[in-house]
Amino acid sequence: MNAVHAEDREPVPPLPPPPAAPPPRRGRGTMLKLGMIAALTLLLLVPLTMIRSVLGERLERRQEALANITATWGGAQLVSGPVLIVPYKYRTKAWKEQVVNGRVERAEATETRTAQACFLPERLEVGGTLAAEALHRGIYQAVVYRGDLRLTGAFARPNFDEWKVAPEDILWDEALVTLAITDLRGAKGALTLTLDDQDCPLEPGSKLAEFPSGVHARTKALARDKELAFAVQLPLNGSGALRFAPVGRQTRVQLTSPWPDPKFNGAFLPSQRTVGPAGFTADWEVSYYGRPYPQQWSSQETVPPFKAAAVEASLFGVELLTPVDGYRHIERAIKYGVLFIALVFTAFFLFEMLARVRVHPFQYTLVGAALCLFYLAVLALSEVASFGVAYLAGAAAATGLIVGYSAHALGSRGRALLIGGELTAIYGCLYVILQLQDYALLFGTAGLFLALGIVMFVTRKFDWYLRDEAR
Repeated sequence: MNAVHAEDREPVPPLPPPPAAPPPRRGRGTMLKLGMIAALTLLLLVPLTMIRSVLGERLERRQEALANITATWGGAQLVSGPVLIVPYKYRTKAWKEQVVNGRVERAEATETRTAQACFLPERLEVGGTLAAEALHRGIYQAVVYRGDLRLTGAFARPNFDEWKVAPEDILWDEALVTLAITDLRGAKGALTLTLDDQDCPLEPGSKLAEFPSGVHARTKALARDKELAFAVQLPLNGSGALRFAPVGRQTRVQLTSPWPDPKFNGAFLPSQRTVGPAGFTADWEVSYYGRPYPQQWSSQETVPPFKAAAVEASLFGVELLTPVDGYRHIERAIKYGVLFIALVFTAFFLFEMLARVRVHPFQYTLVGAALCLFYLAVLALSEVASFGVAYLAGAAAATGLIVGYSAHALGSRGRALLIGGELTAIYGCLYVILQLQDYALLFGTAGLFLALGIVMFVTRKFDWYLRDEAR
């Protein structure tokens, strides 16, 4: 065989160059971290929801305790009346069946029936005091009141011309005066109505169709040609609200109480009021033009105007408010939970970006758990202490826990102190927001703008792409 010389061999083609590396995916690490933080923030909604359910359960137990207290003491009171009721006879035609020669025939006959004429007073004046006190059931308390009211006024001379009733058909001896009252358990001893200088004992039960609870008195020799002055002393036990119906052509109500937190509500507000730390005084002057029922009516009417719905629309009075308790504060605070978790996580994320500190997702989780436990701590402590003390203790516990852990997680006590300063500002702002009512939204929005401005200022010169390329 002939040897093949090296110069006679075919040249080997060079290997192709390796493919160019793909350009770096800018922002990938940062975006993954942000996605993890966002997912963890949403995951912490689960413990916040569980704390909200615990809050609902405690609120339910509190409401049961308050219901037990008011059931034995007395609930919201409604005073409607007095109403003068005078029966009268009237005649109407009716068909009656009768047997004539073994056959049933219908014949027209005249029947005498009884109806009731109802009269509201010309003037009604109510004066009284409400003495508030606290009753306890376990760790819960309810604010109740003892009311001492005096009702005075006068009825106009009853006029039956509207119904064309003959004088001899009016049953004056069966007239009565009735007063609808929600609950009379506060009455001590016998109640007496003074009518036209005569004392008439009040008996249980209202004689108004849609107002079964109340009292009534049978009148004696009722004057028929003049005004009928009346007066009654009315002790009441109640809780929450005390309301009146403006049954007089002119109604005036004057109330005083040492309770410093009244809420005036209903169809009419006081014409004069004074509210201060020592209590309140209020004076209502109401005309009958603002109510949907007339000054007198008869039970013969197809739809009697003095119905519960019509009276409800005309009520006015006062409610003794209890200071907003811890449950309501905590319920409002939980609504800011996710927002505050996001603010604290943002601080940790900035330390990762600016100080080259690596924080593990598990460490984020522990910090988020401490933030959630703050609400549970305040809920538990507020049941045995004032809300201010409970809030301070819960905020101190959560802040101390997170700051102590951050000193190791962030590798610096100085950074941990910055986290502590942020938490102090957050909890301070939240407390102010909870105390405010009218300006809570404005203050909270301003705080968020401030927090966003701080983050934007700190990161204004940071090159996010450069950081990801250097990883």
